[in-house]
Amino acid sequence: MNKFFKSIIRFPWRRCFIILFWLLAWQLLAQLIHNHIVLVGPWETLGALRQLIFSKGFWLSIAHSFQKISLGFLSAFLIGILLGSSAYRFPWLQEFLEPVMTLMRSIPVASFVILALIWIGSENLAVFIAFMVVLPMIYVNTLSGLKSTDKKLLEMAFVFRIPLWKKIRFIYLPALLPYLINGCRIALGMSWKSGVAAEVIGLPSSSIGEQLYMSKIYLETADLLAWTFTIVVVSSLSERIFLFLLSQFEKKGTSIHESNPS
Repeated sequence: MNKFFKSIIRFPWRRCFIILFWLLAWQLLAQLIHNHIVLVGPWETLGALRQLIFSKGFWLSIAHSFQKISLGFLSAFLIGILLGSSAYRFPWLQEFLEPVMTLMRSIPVASFVILALIWIGSENLAVFIAFMVVLPMIYVNTLSGLKSTDKKLLEMAFVFRIPLWKKIRFIYLPALLPYLINGCRIALGMSWKSGVAAEVIGLPSSSIGEQLYMSKIYLETADLLAWTFTIVVVSSLSERIFLFLLSQFEKKGTSIHESNPS
């Protein structure tokens, strides 16, 4: 019985009440507007989502968009780490890449989308846009993480002639991973936002963006909100999985303070 009461006490009641409050506010606002084209309530959205889940096109669109956006994110993740590490090793390369990275951070996503439609068409549009949005984030965080490496540890590694791979594992990696994790928290969400926005403009077949656009064309607000909820869920799940994998590397990466790499 004590365990039962303790489990009740530990249950996140406050979070449940907050979610319930906003759902009720949403429902009240929908009733006040009383226009299913402008806004529908959570119950209508849930009904639309239930219908979508049992359709083949729903899962096909999710799979297609997930594949494209994930490919763009992972490509940017790997290349961003490579470029950031190279820029840390060669300062002249950092100066050379700085205008490009600044430009990529400053140009609106819509401009990238239009250019990409001209260059590569709509099929791989989400891959390109997710890549362009994520790359400068990963690059900057990689560079910042490597620059935060403890100089005294590097001096000690130089004095004791520690091999390069051990310096990477015991010195650079523990300093880099927290920056990468924080950067990926933002980059993963931005990759989905920009990728789906690109799909809405480019309309590649069997994509979430195409479904959002069709919901808008036919004034199906319930479907539009159901697809929006789906994007949030899929984006959050992919973020949690990827950050979990990174955190496992962070836990396994033994600090030089805790282990003797020599």
